[in-house]
Amino acid sequence: MGASDWRKVLKQLQNKPSKMQKFIKHNKPKERKIGVASKKCSRCSRFGAHISSYGLNLCRQCFRDIAKQIGFNKYS
Repeated sequence: MGASDWRKVLKQLQNKPSKMQKFIKHNKPKERKIGVASKKCSRCSRFGAHISSYGLNLCRQCFRDIAKQIGFNKYS
């Protein structure tokens, strides 16, 4: 079960709080400490191609979009 499936089930269980608590206890995805899924883009929430240098926490696509505004220049 992926993270999106987990959220869908929670929406269905909103009217049944006791069942929702039991579901969360047994099926909640664990928080990641290492690996690809531990870092998300702060702008679009993608997992892959993450740039964390200088405290940016952006994926490469978002970095390309806002690099000029941040102050990065392209040399070449």
